[in-house]
Amino acid sequence: MNSLERSVTFIEGSVPDRIPFHPILMRFAALHAGVRYRDFCINPAKKCMANIRCAADFGSDWVNTMSDPWAEAEAFGTVLFYPEDDLPKVEQYAIKDIADIDRLEVLRPGDHKRMRARVEETDIYRRETAGNLLICGWVEGPLAAYCDIRDINMAMTDLYEYPEKVHKALDIITESALTFITPQIMAGAHCIGIGDSVCSLISPELYHEFCFNREKQIVDHIHSLGAYAKIHICGNISAILHEVIMTGADIIDIDHRTGPVTDVLKLLGPKQVFSGKSDPVSVVQDGNREMIRNSCREFFGEAGGRAIISAGCEVPPGTPAENLRFLASMSEELFTEAGKDKG
Repeated sequence: MNSLERSVTFIEGSVPDRIPFHPILMRFAALHAGVRYRDFCINPAKKCMANIRCAADFGSDWVNTMSDPWAEAEAFGTVLFYPEDDLPKVEQYAIKDIADIDRLEVLRPGDHKRMRARVEETDIYRRETAGNLLICGWVEGPLAAYCDIRDINMAMTDLYEYPEKVHKALDIITESALTFITPQIMAGAHCIGIGDSVCSLISPELYHEFCFNREKQIVDHIHSLGAYAKIHICGNISAILHEVIMTGADIIDIDHRTGPVTDVLKLLGPKQVFSGKSDPVSVVQDGNREMIRNSCREFFGEAGGRAIISAGCEVPPGTPAENLRFLASMSEELFTEAGKDKG
């Protein structure tokens, strides 16, 4: 069973040969492969090479197109600076005044360099991995994308002061996400990740009003094209987790700050799984084998065995290679333990 088959089998609710391993590798991947981070962000060939190498070196069952959240934002007009070996920096947001929302238009991916690059990355993965790895494309979730084109502090204030304007912007952002998803899946993506990280910073009421239906619309579109959907929201999402599940996303990332998921297991559909939830810093980067094992075992247990092995968010670049390899080994160890328990 190859990595793609393993991931699909697990998501679909059947028993694979071991639990899938889907670490989020961005800065770690670039450092491991000797790629400057500016190139990792904007050079499709170098990003793909780094991720494919990490999949081979650490036994990962997927590759993805993540590097930073700014592809759509730059297309909308946010001005960025790309340091040689660091994350992109915002020089100017696209929406400086709330009235600027009236100038927003639905994006056409083919018109924008970084959006075209993501489709190219997906195509490179399709050609280079030959159906052996799960390929995950990516779009920014509606609220996260809004905060990428409008300073986050002002964006949070806008939810209260200008709700109608925010709804207008989020509708345009959502429609743009749909147009961006389609070419990624056509290029070979088996799954599309939706990064809506800031949703953990707002109330459940605001999440329901501004985000839930739009995230569900994105998930439904992904499913209509025959691909899987993954939702990633950093931080503690305990208060909104029931609604995140109700979006229908196939893979739901769980950050280490989120409480036990046991109480929501009954809400999971037969083809929905969690992914996470080890603390990327204190456990995966700075911890020892016992800490990594205990963290994985605890989450796998509370998730009723329906959990992909991963840290709760991006694996930091300072993570020792032996720690990441040991995290990967937990996919086999926990699968074996689960089999013994059933026996």
